[in-house]
Amino acid sequence: QKRKSGGGRTNKIGIALLVILIIVLALILLTNFLTDWMWFREMNYVSVFFKRLGTEFAIGIPLILILAFVIDFYLNRLKKKYFQKIASSEKTDLKRLTWYTRISSVIFSLIVSWFTVRTIWFDALQFMNSTNVGKKDPIFHFDISFYLFRLGFLEDVNQILIMVIVLLIILTVVYYLILLKMHTPDLMETSYAEPTGSVGEKAETIFSDIFLKKKKNRTVDMNGNTGRQRVNRSNMHGLVSIAAGWLTILGVVLFLMLAVAFFLRQFELLHDHTGAVYGAGYVDVHVKLLVYRVLIILSLLGALTCVHFIHRRKFKQLAVIPILMIAVGIVGNIGAAAVQSLIVSPDELNKESTYLARNIKYTRFAYDLNDVTVKNFSAKNDLTSADIEENSQTFRNIRINDYTPVKDYLNQTQSIRQYYRFNDVDVDRYMIDGQLTQTYLSLRELQEKNISDTWLNRHLKYTHGYGAGLSKVNTVQENGQPDLLVKNIPPKSSVKEIEITEPRIYFGELSEDYSLVDTKEDEFDYPDGENNKYTKYTGNAGIRLNPFARLLFAIRERSLKLLVSTNITSQSKIIIYRNIENRVRKIMPYLSYDSDPYAVTVNGKIYWIIDAYTTSSRYPYSEPVNGQSGTTNYIRNSVKVVIDAYNGDTNFYIVDPDEPIAKTMQKIYPKLFKDLDEMPKALQEHLRYPDEMFSIQAKIYTRYHMDNVKVFYQDEDRWAISKQIYGTTKKTMEPNYFIVTLPGEKNAEFVNMIPYTPKSKQNLSGLLIARNDGKHYGELVVYEFPKTKTVYGPMQIEAQIDQNTQISQDFSLWSQAGSTYRRGTLFVVPVKNSLIYVEPIYLEASNSAIPEVKRVVVAYNDKIAYASTLGDCLNELFGDAGGTSTSADQSSSDSADNGSEAVKTQSDYIKDAQDAYNNAQSALKEGDWAKYGQYMNELEDALGKLNG
Repeated sequence: QKRKSGGGRTNKIGIALLVILIIVLALILLTNFLTDWMWFREMNYVSVFFKRLGTEFAIGIPLILILAFVIDFYLNRLKKKYFQKIASSEKTDLKRLTWYTRISSVIFSLIVSWFTVRTIWFDALQFMNSTNVGKKDPIFHFDISFYLFRLGFLEDVNQILIMVIVLLIILTVVYYLILLKMHTPDLMETSYAEPTGSVGEKAETIFSDIFLKKKKNRTVDMNGNTGRQRVNRSNMHGLVSIAAGWLTILGVVLFLMLAVAFFLRQFELLHDHTGAVYGAGYVDVHVKLLVYRVLIILSLLGALTCVHFIHRRKFKQLAVIPILMIAVGIVGNIGAAAVQSLIVSPDELNKESTYLARNIKYTRFAYDLNDVTVKNFSAKNDLTSADIEENSQTFRNIRINDYTPVKDYLNQTQSIRQYYRFNDVDVDRYMIDGQLTQTYLSLRELQEKNISDTWLNRHLKYTHGYGAGLSKVNTVQENGQPDLLVKNIPPKSSVKEIEITEPRIYFGELSEDYSLVDTKEDEFDYPDGENNKYTKYTGNAGIRLNPFARLLFAIRERSLKLLVSTNITSQSKIIIYRNIENRVRKIMPYLSYDSDPYAVTVNGKIYWIIDAYTTSSRYPYSEPVNGQSGTTNYIRNSVKVVIDAYNGDTNFYIVDPDEPIAKTMQKIYPKLFKDLDEMPKALQEHLRYPDEMFSIQAKIYTRYHMDNVKVFYQDEDRWAISKQIYGTTKKTMEPNYFIVTLPGEKNAEFVNMIPYTPKSKQNLSGLLIARNDGKHYGELVVYEFPKTKTVYGPMQIEAQIDQNTQISQDFSLWSQAGSTYRRGTLFVVPVKNSLIYVEPIYLEASNSAIPEVKRVVVAYNDKIAYASTLGDCLNELFGDAGGTSTSADQSSSDSADNGSEAVKTQSDYIKDAQDAYNNAQSALKEGDWAKYGQYMNELEDALGKLNG
């Protein structure tokens, strides 16, 4: 009894340990699922989290039950027919066979259902919630929604059916092997009569004797007759019958699948690109489409022939349909090539004109270029000083600072500590002193890799960035560096309209690690001289760390410290997914996101805005393009995502309510997507047309601005995006935001612009502009220049700058003195019916890493002005513009006088530097090192004054 008692206790301990092990393993396996659920609950997006799981269960569970029942029925039918047709002397374990049957059914249904729900769940949701586009394709006359939402689902289902058929064949073979093993057929039988009759019986006996080698196994009956082993004709006939039945089913299924494949493949013609047209062209419509339809009919006939001929054992006739299909395919390919060469190519424009028109129409719609407003721009260049004064708001906002120099300046002067970094500079507009003003804003984020690498520091102490730097794009200090309106820690603002009252940044572009808040340890807030300021988080972000949550996150983060730290209490919270790009993708991975989020400050708080795109690669007749979001031939900026930098609240707003993909997404996720009216008005004022989409549209428009089919085919008016000298190298221009009063408009507005030149030429052919403000948001305008006159393009202006004696002299001197000059972005500014070009020049001294704005170049009507400020340049070109010089001055108000003085003496400094350099070279040739040193000191002094 003692032994039994001890053994019982051992068993109980073993069972308890096993249960604990199972629980631990389950926790480990479910950790990510449970912690993500907690996070989605914190975000109030539980319905989004369970949408996939709920859909997979809604599809998967019925599918498992149906498949299990069908496969079980199917296998039992196989078993029944097998037992009816096959005799066996073995005793079959029917109970065990039934168990095998059910297990096979369950395993098959689980595998197929798991693969199916993971493959089609989202496509199924799109299929069921699809939104009509209201536009049909011109070949099959289906609404475009069929291609955006339904075709992908049908292709997925087709692939799954192929997989199911393959698995079913494998299952059938395996099940037959089980049957053969458990109910082995008697292939031989004993006959005591001599083969006296038919030739077939004699042949059968000989077969048994020779090949089955059964002569030695002859038996003798009671009468002394010798028995022979012969093939069991009944069982052989049964096996052949089973094989024939399966061959019939396999053939029928194969041909039906071919019919489906050819049916779906015909839609690929809408994306064909074998001739002059992207999309279905003449050959596609008249030859390839016919071939596919013939192949569909032949495939269906092939299914019927399998039933007919296999049943009658006429196997040779089965080859007729496959041979015909191969012949049709070969003839089709030859015919397509012949039609292209003999009929289309000699008269391609006329033959393809209908299809080219479709390509133009559908491509424009797919890239939202169908409503571009085209305006003629005369480029008269007849501006006066009064015109300059009238457009003073335009000139007040011309950008002479560039992103990189401003970023470098901020990191050199405003990062304060090594663990802070300004990651990006974002351009936007604010109302300052009653004027719409273009600005740069950059956030001071925490650079986590520069924090002392201890767990306490990384997760409890240093939890957030702090503050921002903000400057106008058009003002610099006396030394040519940005003039900050918001700076320092805590942030101090010199303008009343912009005050940052909550400067802490818990969510940003550089935030990767999790943070623990509401702990016993105070968080580092910001440095204050020799001391530091500390704070406690009071926001809504974070998951409360009760004991269970704490255990889960310790497993998730593989951190024992998180589990045992005495600084963490039951009121502590963990903040995860702090990187804003990872955050939005975690919530909604089925949108494409802009690679450049931008920050804004509204009502004292800091927010991030990310542009999200609805895209597709299935739009009929639309030419694809490669963007940062991948290959696409349809794109809309339908969604704006706003993230609170302090609380982490993440809101998805639909800004294009008529866009079909966005409407479908809103049907699928009704609690995620909000209408634009729900976005605060103050944030709506900071929405901007995104660079990434504008760049794609600009690229497509280089060809698709041509709406005349003949001109389009001959490619005689193709444009190219203009190039410029940026820094010291030639590069393609990128879209640029700036504030301008567009021709014909009364008020200045925030726009995005990119200039065009004719392909392989340098003169200007057009300006593509995206409007950003109010009711005009998203409108595209193209200003086309006369083809009968030359309007200088950016590279021609760059050439004029290079040819200017004073400018080239400065460039040479700066380069020879060890400094580096850099040319900034060249702006093409439309003013009334004229163009003005503005380019800032930066100088980076050898002992400084901060580029400084030293000069501004303005080009207008064959004239070049070169001075320290934009105002001086405009005065030089147009005379006194009635005060515009002051309002458009690129220096801050405190340094205007100094800037003027630099203009008066710069030629003297340049001459002194040139004389000193020439004298130094002469002394060097003569070997007079004393004079060489003296002249080099004079050169350094002259350059120092010139740079200062």
